[in-house]
Amino acid sequence: MAVSERTVFVTGATGLVGARLCEKLVAGGDRVLAHRRRPPPAARVPGLTWFGGDLCSPGEWESALAESDAVVHLAGASIVAGRWTPARKRELRASRIATTRGLVEAMARCSSPPSVFVCASASGYYGARGAEALEEDSGPGGDFLAQLCVDWEAAALAAQQAGARVVRLRFGAILSRRSGVLASVLPLYRLGLGGAMGSPASYFPWLHEDDATGLIAFALAGGAGEESVLNAAAPQCVTMGEWARTLGRILKRPALFRVPEVALRLAFGEMGEALVAGQRVVPKAALSGGYDFAYPELEAALRALIR
Repeated sequence: MAVSERTVFVTGATGLVGARLCEKLVAGGDRVLAHRRRPPPAARVPGLTWFGGDLCSPGEWESALAESDAVVHLAGASIVAGRWTPARKRELRASRIATTRGLVEAMARCSSPPSVFVCASASGYYGARGAEALEEDSGPGGDFLAQLCVDWEAAALAAQQAGARVVRLRFGAILSRRSGVLASVLPLYRLGLGGAMGSPASYFPWLHEDDATGLIAFALAGGAGEESVLNAAAPQCVTMGEWARTLGRILKRPALFRVPEVALRLAFGEMGEALVAGQRVVPKAALSGGYDFAYPELEAALRALIR
């Protein structure tokens, strides 16, 4: 394999996607400058260098950014880590929008800024849309999460003024054994207590963790062409009912329990509504650009993760 001379600055580098992405880039020959607010204890990984600091304030991370050819921005507080109180909403916005602005402003100060800026977003951009097929040019929803994504993406697009090619990835639920929705529900399903969250008819946009990193690499390499948005969801659109039945069948357990929407709203407030909103997300740009999904179908993706 030819060794790349590319240097990539990655934020959120210890997260579910960030950690796997760093491994993938290093394996491909890239030099990775990994960032999180507080770096982990030094780990001797060839091709990987850690930087810390607040992205909203000056720090040593700016010198790393100035050395980079590309940026992948994955940092952000967990959406599902607590009720959406006013304080929590401010934290969610600051961890995404303010940090994105900090990065973009720092890029503008570079004498030779990174030429590519890949920024995470979420399928929540579209809001609750029922069975409507949502492609990249579909408009946004009107709830809190949708507005968060709109403002987040607008902050990322400002990097175009620094000459960067900007790609925003609207991620669905990323399936992994380490964390996320699959890791959370597996213990219940193994006990025979699994089932749909909310309406079984709500669409559930999902993505295997290998395709999450694969689509980022695709965006870095220019596979999206002139597209500045990629729907990061698998081609097979499934409902919450289909998700529950498929997982139950693989585990040979019933999936008859259902958490009604009203219970989720009572337990989680506004966040509960977002959990069951559902979007039928279509990855049109990735497919038309030639991206070959490793796991286009849910059953194969779940079997690969669970075996």
